[in-house]
Amino acid sequence: MFDLVSPESPDSSLAVGFDLDLTLADTRDGIAAVYTALAAETGVPIDTAQVVRRIGPPLEDELAYWFPVDEVPAMAARYRAIYADIAIPATVLMPGATAALDAVRAGGGRTVIVSGKNQADTERTVRHLGLEVDVVVGGLFGAGKGAALREHGAGAYIGDHTGDVDAARAASAVAVAVATGPFDSAALAAYGADVVLPDLLAFPDWMTGFAATA
Repeated sequence: MFDLVSPESPDSSLAVGFDLDLTLADTRDGIAAVYTALAAETGVPIDTAQVVRRIGPPLEDELAYWFPVDEVPAMAARYRAIYADIAIPATVLMPGATAALDAVRAGGGRTVIVSGKNQADTERTVRHLGLEVDVVVGGLFGAGKGAALREHGAGAYIGDHTGDVDAARAASAVAVAVATGPFDSAALAAYGADVVLPDLLAFPDWMTGFAATA
C-alpha cells in the first residue's frame, strides 16, 4: 500500500503531501477516548474537549497541560501503549479523504502522508482507514515536516493546522489549508496559507488546476 523503508526519489512526477489527523483522518473520538483512559488510570481530571480542540502539536505538548513535566515522558509512553487498541477502532475518514487521494492519482501524482503522530500509529491509522498512499512518515510537526516533504518531492502540502502551513513553507511547497481542524478559514488565510478550502470535498477541483500547471 505504501513505502515504509525506501523513500521515493524526487523526480519529474508530481507529489502531494497530506497531514493525517483532522485532514484525512477524523481522530477526535479516538484521541478523546485515550485521554479518558489516562484520566481513569491516573486520577487526573482531563478536559477531553480541550484536548480535541488542540489536536495537531506533539503529544508531549498536550500532556504538559495535565501532568507535571517530570511525568510527561511516562504518560506519553502509556498513551502510545494504549492508543492502537482504543483510538484506531474509533478513527474514521474525514469527508472527501478518499476522493482527494484519488484526485492526486488522476493527475499523475504520488501521495505522501507526513504526520505528527508517531510512525507506528500513523501506519496503523493509514491501514485501518484503507488509505491508498505511496509514502507514510510520522513523528514530525510544523517546519520539521519540511525535510520529509522535500525528500519525497512534494509540490504541495495539505493540512488543517497553522503548523502545516509552516511545513509547506519549509519545503517550498504550496500551502493548502483545510478548515477542518482547530483553525477556521479566516485564521488559516491570515496565517499565510496559499490556498484555503472549507474541507477536502473542495480539493479535487483545486487539484485539477494544480496538476495542469505543476
